[in-house]
Amino acid sequence: MKIKTIQFLFYLVIPIALAGVAFASGNHSGGHEQGHDAKAIGEPGMPAMVDRTVHIDMNDEMRYVPDHLIVKQGETIKFVLKNSGEIDHEFVLGTEKELLEHYKLMQKFPEMEHEDPNQVRVAPGQVGEVVWHFTKPGKIDFGCLMPGHYDAGMKGTVEVGSAALGSDGKKAPSDSHKGHQHGSPKI
Repeated sequence: MKIKTIQFLFYLVIPIALAGVAFASGNHSGGHEQGHDAKAIGEPGMPAMVDRTVHIDMNDEMRYVPDHLIVKQGETIKFVLKNSGEIDHEFVLGTEKELLEHYKLMQKFPEMEHEDPNQVRVAPGQVGEVVWHFTKPGKIDFGCLMPGHYDAGMKGTVEVGSAALGSDGKKAPSDSHKGHQHGSPKI
C-alpha cells in the first residue's frame, strides 16, 4: 500500500511541479499570454479597422507622454509607442490588479518575453505598436512593468467613454454637472 501511495504522489506532484516551472520560465507563451481579462479591457484590434492613431512617448524619467487618454467605446486605437530613452520600456494595457500581479512576476523574471496583443516591449530608440479595440466603458490602466519602472510612476490611464462623449472626446455634461467638463482632451 505504501508503494502505491508513493507512486500516486509521484505521478500527481511531478506534473504539477513541471507545469509551475514552465510557467515561471520567463516566456508569456507558456500559458501566461491570456493573463489579462479581455472582457474588462476590450480585445485585440484589427489593423484594418483602426479609427485613429495615438502616439505615446516613453522616456527614462519613467513617464508616458501623454499618460491619460480619452477614447469612445467601440473605438479601435493604434498606439504607436516611441522609446526615447536609453533603456527598455513596456506598454501593457490591463486592469490595475492585473498590472500589479504582472509587475510582481516581472520583478522575478525581468527578461520575460511578451507575445500578448495588449502589450509590447520597446528597445531604446525604437517604436512599437499595440492595436486595441475598446469594447466597454470605464477606466483601463497601462504601465511599464520593467522592474522599478511602475513604482517610479510609469503608468497611465485610458478613459473609455460611452456614446455620451461628444465629437471632441470630452464628456457631455450631465444634469448634475451642467457646464462643467471633465477629463483630458481626446488624443
